[in-house]
Amino acid sequence: MVKAILFDLDGTLIDSAPDLGAAADKMRQDRGLPSLDYKLYRPMAGAGARGMLEVAFGLNPDHADYEAFREEFLNNYEQAMTVRTTIFEGVPEMLDALQQRGLRWGVVTNKHQRFTIPLTRQMPLFNTAQAVVSGDTMPQPKPHPAPLLEAARIMGLPPEACWYVGDDERDIVAGKAAGMPTVAAHYGYLGAQEEVRQWGADHIIQSPLALLALLP
Repeated sequence: MVKAILFDLDGTLIDSAPDLGAAADKMRQDRGLPSLDYKLYRPMAGAGARGMLEVAFGLNPDHADYEAFREEFLNNYEQAMTVRTTIFEGVPEMLDALQQRGLRWGVVTNKHQRFTIPLTRQMPLFNTAQAVVSGDTMPQPKPHPAPLLEAARIMGLPPEACWYVGDDERDIVAGKAAGMPTVAAHYGYLGAQEEVRQWGADHIIQSPLALLALLP
């Protein structure tokens, strides 16, 4: 029986794409380059620094300047993580409903603790989360199952008693590897572009509130 729901963070609970895009676009502006349309950044938000730098400068991790650009991007983002970031519509009501049913919830993200800890502390939404596992909490990030298994351990639950909800294929891969039922958030960053059904999730939802209809 399900006892807890674990969620990815960016693209599943919060829409952080505007702040991620702004951090990359500031780098362009600082170099005298014109701003890019936010619509170009948004689909790549789930890829974090790599995705933002690819859009802003066409850089990939093999480029000699990539690490310097990446650190500059991360510094920009760290200074303005919650300026434009919003909570997806329906998420607060969905989390309230879960708790009213006696279900617990937590977060498993690939975002590093450097960002996850201050961000979740700044947003009251996360006050009731019973586990927050970051991308560097464990040696291996998603799609490895270790972060999800750690969240289950923190909550004192067997993995099969937890569901995992995410908007990226790696979320589904990690959840299945951890032995958890999986839910693909089709409203996230990648859902509009990819064939989500190919991810192999147990369920697909078009909105946060749709999760409630799946629960026993």
